[in-house]
Amino acid sequence: MEMIPLYLSVKIASIATSFVFITAVFIARIMVHRSFPGKMVLESTFMLPLVLPPTVVGFGLLFLFGKNGWLGKWLWEWFGIQLVFTWWAAVIASIVVSFPLMYQSAVAAFKTVDTNLENAARTMGSSEWKVFWTITFPLGWPGLLAGLVLTFARALGEFGATLMFAGFIPGKTETIPLAIYFAVERGSTALAMYWVMIIISMGFAAMMWLNWWSKRNMDRHRIEG
Repeated sequence: MEMIPLYLSVKIASIATSFVFITAVFIARIMVHRSFPGKMVLESTFMLPLVLPPTVVGFGLLFLFGKNGWLGKWLWEWFGIQLVFTWWAAVIASIVVSFPLMYQSAVAAFKTVDTNLENAARTMGSSEWKVFWTITFPLGWPGLLAGLVLTFARALGEFGATLMFAGFIPGKTETIPLAIYFAVERGSTALAMYWVMIIISMGFAAMMWLNWWSKRNMDRHRIEG
């Protein structure tokens, strides 16, 4: 049995998760410590993909990145790049739908960091970059890790926006969720069940590891405290 859907799903989810982690952590750091007009509107925009139907997200991406879309037309005319119906479209769809989870986790993680420790480091001459990497990031890591795992799991299971934006092209955009859907459409119940068990096992393993790590981390802090 070909393992292309598994390979594509892991590759797409890994790339999407890496991008989301970096951008969400950076943006969350800024949003936690700064106030400015329109902040609530911007935060609501970040969280919007969490409550919108995936098909709406997919349509929005088609509208933006299609050949006649604002970004899609620019990419095509200047670079000859077409994202629609490619595996990169699946990456973008996964980024958009999973970003709210990582952003929310990062904001919550940074809010738990004691600002007195950060301010003490600043008074000792540490730059903002050094404060972040030596104090903020390590103290917020448990929450960031939880967001990282949830983001990967969400990207791995993305279906609706991917189908709208990337389509179903066997061997090219055939992620596990799409493989399951079209296997059922063809009446290949055994194949669909195979992929269902694969993605359930991966999601269950991720959640089990996260729960185990969280409990271990809490027990360690209880002992140290």
